[in-house]
Amino acid sequence: MLATHNRGKLAELQALLGGQVDAVCLADLGVPDDTVESGATLQDNARIKAHAARRRTGLTALADDSGLEVDVLDGAPGVHSARYGGEPRSDARNLAALLHALRDVPAERRSARFRCCLCLVAEDLEVLATGTLEGTVIQAPRGAAGFGYDPVFVPRPEEVLAAGLPPDRIGRTLAELSMADKNLLSHRGRALRRLQPVLLALAQASS
Repeated sequence: MLATHNRGKLAELQALLGGQVDAVCLADLGVPDDTVESGATLQDNARIKAHAARRRTGLTALADDSGLEVDVLDGAPGVHSARYGGEPRSDARNLAALLHALRDVPAERRSARFRCCLCLVAEDLEVLATGTLEGTVIQAPRGAAGFGYDPVFVPRPEEVLAAGLPPDRIGRTLAELSMADKNLLSHRGRALRRLQPVLLALAQASS
């Protein structure tokens, strides 16, 4: 059980695991996404969501809390990334709020990172994993893939090459990359690969 209604995250999880683990999200089981994310950190919120999903469904639960940390904004939006634009929550509102906050900031001072914290909860088990991706926030959205802040985030060239992607991927936003490319590079992909051995062991034990 992926503790979210975000089908973009579910699609990423399924692609990363290559069909080796059966995964559903809260919406698939009709469970409302109403857990209060009251934690002070991404890790706190991941733990809150994973334990809530486990209690409500009885399934092994995986929760993700991710945020964009912009250096010139002292790490904002950070833990507030999903609600940065206010209510009702939407990617468009969040992007607009971020670009407004950075409207007078030159390109050389727009360094940022995506950070992901994952929490996996099963019977008598809790495992945490994190992943980060360094990059820059550009001035206007580009690309139609991905979700969230993907259209304004360009990974650093060295991050692209370290992930094994070809040089022609340098300079692209996460929303301009294929799902396969993004999963090799992204903060969520990096965190999930750290959890993958535990997930596969749980899947094998239950089969």
